[in-house]
Amino acid sequence: MAKGEGGEQYSNVSSLLDKPVGAVNGITLPKKHEQENKLSVCSKLCYAVGGAPYQMTGTALGFFLQIYLLDVAQLDPFYASIIMFVGRAWDAITDPTVGFLVSRSPWTRFGRMLPWIVLSTPLAVVAYFLIWFVPPFEEGKVIWYLFFYCIFQTLQTCFHVPYSALTMFISSEQRERDSATAYRMTVEVMGTVLGTAIQGQIVGMANAPCLPGPLDMVANASNLSASAGLNASGPVISLDHTKAAYMIASGVICIIYVLCAVVLFSGVKEKKDSSRPKSEPMGFFQGIRVVMGHGPYAKLVMVFLFTSLGFTLLEGNFALFCSSTLGFRNDFQNILLVIMLSATLAIPFWQWFLTRFGKKTAVCAGSLSVVPFMILVVSIKSNLIVTYFVSFASGVGVAAAFLLPWSMLPDVVDDFQVQNPNSTGHEALFYSFYVFFTKFASGVSLGISTLSLDFAGYISRGCSQPEEVGITLKVLVSAAPIVLILIGLAVLYSYPITEERRQGNRKLLQEQRDNEADSETESTELVPMI
Repeated sequence: MAKGEGGEQYSNVSSLLDKPVGAVNGITLPKKHEQENKLSVCSKLCYAVGGAPYQMTGTALGFFLQIYLLDVAQLDPFYASIIMFVGRAWDAITDPTVGFLVSRSPWTRFGRMLPWIVLSTPLAVVAYFLIWFVPPFEEGKVIWYLFFYCIFQTLQTCFHVPYSALTMFISSEQRERDSATAYRMTVEVMGTVLGTAIQGQIVGMANAPCLPGPLDMVANASNLSASAGLNASGPVISLDHTKAAYMIASGVICIIYVLCAVVLFSGVKEKKDSSRPKSEPMGFFQGIRVVMGHGPYAKLVMVFLFTSLGFTLLEGNFALFCSSTLGFRNDFQNILLVIMLSATLAIPFWQWFLTRFGKKTAVCAGSLSVVPFMILVVSIKSNLIVTYFVSFASGVGVAAAFLLPWSMLPDVVDDFQVQNPNSTGHEALFYSFYVFFTKFASGVSLGISTLSLDFAGYISRGCSQPEEVGITLKVLVSAAPIVLILIGLAVLYSYPITEERRQGNRKLLQEQRDNEADSETESTELVPMI
């Protein structure tokens, strides 16, 4: 799943940031550059809307791609694991590559980031649609899905990396960026709900029935005969109906994707940061050394490398766990929707929590809050009501996974700028390498998890699965994620950016921007006198 950046009120440091610079008749006047960098509500909304496509497509792929490849495209689990691993690994490689290219791309009349977003959108939606299309041939089907999955991930990266770095270029005022980030986070979470709802509900209405296997024939011959009679009297849903449903769902998401890109381009003006000299462009591997050489950044990457691995395993296998192990084949899409709705409702709570107790504490509390429910969901017997309750409670922890990673990354970038004032213009590198490590690790985890289902003897569209498949899915949605989350929290213990250091960095950078803007204003006013 993809994540939103945290918007914070920072009421406890407002006295440091809101310095009066002049007064007329007792009224404090804001600085001129503060007025120029203030974002309107419309601009913030347009910026936030740009985050929806990544979350919609990412959620749909994360929850449904595995079950689609296995049960609809009917690929062997071994080949499905190859597609998911290679696709994610390729996606990871493209992130630092695109980040490097973006950092070296020239400034245009539309900015540096926005042209990447606009030009990648048309091809991205075509590639996304073709991922959910079952080609009319068997030989070469694996190549079909692998090709379009990798193409889409590349084009999506050309959208998302510039969009993530755009945060630093919509305003030079930290408070305005934080406010815009809060809008973005809200829309991104709504995007995950929308992606889950569109994909799940449309596909759920045309869910083809399972196929009885030898185990079902031996164990429940009489029950199968009775259910066959009932199915004969009702509407018949074939696999072709399910294929069409996936295409309709992907078409709707593609339309929304394009609309969001149009709104972003039309309503956001990218601002060139001319007050600070941009350092000389650096090579690709030099960029790796620069960003990974910053200690807090390296530790933050490790923290969310492991925690995101845990949530990726849960996300990628939960739909299959609900349909195959718990037996909720016709309800799994509603269970997923409950999780995402719960996450949306919990976002304001985590916003308040991180502002009140700090981001580091929020990461610990948020990650640990989902652990009891991971244990409970595999411990109880199949009960739909209990599963809905557990899913709703789990969404509270999932909300923290959305909010906190992108909320902490700007703090690391600010810390780097404080320690390296002469090395600027590397924001895209920080964001892209951050995504690279998490995506590459998630690709490995999803590839291994799908391959493990092959070893366990998974049966495509089977009404029942071997016992080994059930055990494997329980490990993938409970034991393995819990271990990974605990490892990530152990690394978090040594993360050096405390609340005091973060607020100090913000104050130093704000004062630096104020001084640079004042110097630029004074230079401009002296020009007519020369």
